[in-house]
Amino acid sequence: MVGAKMSIAKANIMINTAVAESLRVFADELEGAGDFNAALHQLIKRTITEHKRILFNGNSYGEEWVKEANGRGLLNLKSTPDALPYMLKDKNISLFERHKVFSHAELLSRYEIGLENYCKLCNIEAVTIYKLIKKNILPAGALYAGELSDIAAAKKAFLPKADCTYERETVKLLSELSGSMHKRIKELYDELCKAEDKKDILEKAVHYKDAVLTKMSQVRELTDEMELLVSREHWPFPTYGDLLFSVR
Repeated sequence: MVGAKMSIAKANIMINTAVAESLRVFADELEGAGDFNAALHQLIKRTITEHKRILFNGNSYGEEWVKEANGRGLLNLKSTPDALPYMLKDKNISLFERHKVFSHAELLSRYEIGLENYCKLCNIEAVTIYKLIKKNILPAGALYAGELSDIAAAKKAFLPKADCTYERETVKLLSELSGSMHKRIKELYDELCKAEDKKDILEKAVHYKDAVLTKMSQVRELTDEMELLVSREHWPFPTYGDLLFSVR
């Protein structure tokens, strides 16, 4: 299943070419058969037996199928850098050349363009999250922590026995989150620099997948935690609650 913003053209090309190849193999065998019905019966029986491992009648969207597919020896290519190199496998190049869909050079260009697009998209998202954290999230957390500290100090000055547990614990959590977030953002920036220094396009894409996206996910988790602590007035962006329940 393609992503929502993706064209179905590429998926259809791949599926239609694979179907055309299967039909070619079937036709070549059946056209030379002396007894068509007997040959057809044997062909159907053999094909189902040889490819039965791809048939699954359970929930194909659940973890059940992932485990089952792994047990059956089927590929589970979860990312673009994992999947695209298979375009250049000898059997796939032969398939597309045989049906005059793509030449070797055309497949190679699509492989490189696909990886370049992946790297560019990852870079844009990583740079965006870096800037949002540095210019918006961290300052908002620090500002709110400072305001709570001032409130706690004022309460204690006015009423020495006042309970400032909320202010004290919230400031402590915000400080810890801010420190962790600052560290992760620096690590994200370092991984971005490493990715851009790589010359091999597949190596660069793999680095984005394994290092940059991992750091982005870690930053995202910290940001979600901080969003629960910072007041509505100090948070610089619409919250999930705003997005879901404040349609105007």
